[in-house]
Amino acid sequence: MNPSGSTNLICLLGSPVSHSISPAMHNTAFDALGLDYSYMAFDVKEENLKTAVEGLKTLGCMNFNLTMPLKTAIIPLLDEIDEAAKLSHSVNTCVNENGKLKGYTTDGIGFLKSMLDSGITYKDKTITILGAGGAATSIVTQAAIDGVKKINILKRNNASFVSTCEFADRISDATGCEVLVHDINDMSVMEKDILDSHILINGTNVGMGDDDRSLVPKEFLNPSLTVCDVIYHPPETRLLKDAKEQGCKIMNGKYMLLYQGAAAFKLWTGHEMPIDLIKAKCFDV
Repeated sequence: MNPSGSTNLICLLGSPVSHSISPAMHNTAFDALGLDYSYMAFDVKEENLKTAVEGLKTLGCMNFNLTMPLKTAIIPLLDEIDEAAKLSHSVNTCVNENGKLKGYTTDGIGFLKSMLDSGITYKDKTITILGAGGAATSIVTQAAIDGVKKINILKRNNASFVSTCEFADRISDATGCEVLVHDINDMSVMEKDILDSHILINGTNVGMGDDDRSLVPKEFLNPSLTVCDVIYHPPETRLLKDAKEQGCKIMNGKYMLLYQGAAAFKLWTGHEMPIDLIKAKCFDV
């Protein structure tokens, strides 16, 4: 890359971001296609998000990604959000459209595409997902749109439990997919939900980095279950290790990152990301 005085800056905002593959992925794609863009990651905590966005606007940089924990916090700062982002209350991609900042969610698209890429079919299936944060709600929204039969959301019974139930009702009404919310700390309910499911997805950050925890007892996992994790660092979380030992098919979140990034790339540049090249240079190494 040879940045110039006219190079367009695109960035990732979140915390932590030091582990992110996104800069390598997007910059490799920009370079391959000869596009005058540069992608950087900035560690921004929620309390500093408004100031960061104002700074980006001042600098003329209004195309960016959001990662944990900013996918919901960004919404009040935007001029408009697309329909899937409205349903999920989550935004991971922002685009400057004629001076207005519009938010999109590409997480669900990315995760479901990565499942198909791994030979995992989900139409007319039952899914249990752990968590109800930005990534999880985006996956639930897109899965319901794409024809999943039933989705169980397991989350803590805390201050956001009621709003998650309202989200589930909204998705059910909009798509016809049955979406239910249960207390993740009720082990008997968790066991039943997982037993009734074809696919289990961890949509939380439990298991990321040096965190060796899993939210699911190993004995709840059976060989007929496919177990997926949105986390890609480490490549195998405790949940995925347990699932592999129980004979389950497993998938981590690395190709979710690839395909959500490809969708964002198209929104920003109008070009298709060179998927095979990015896989070879940034993932399969």
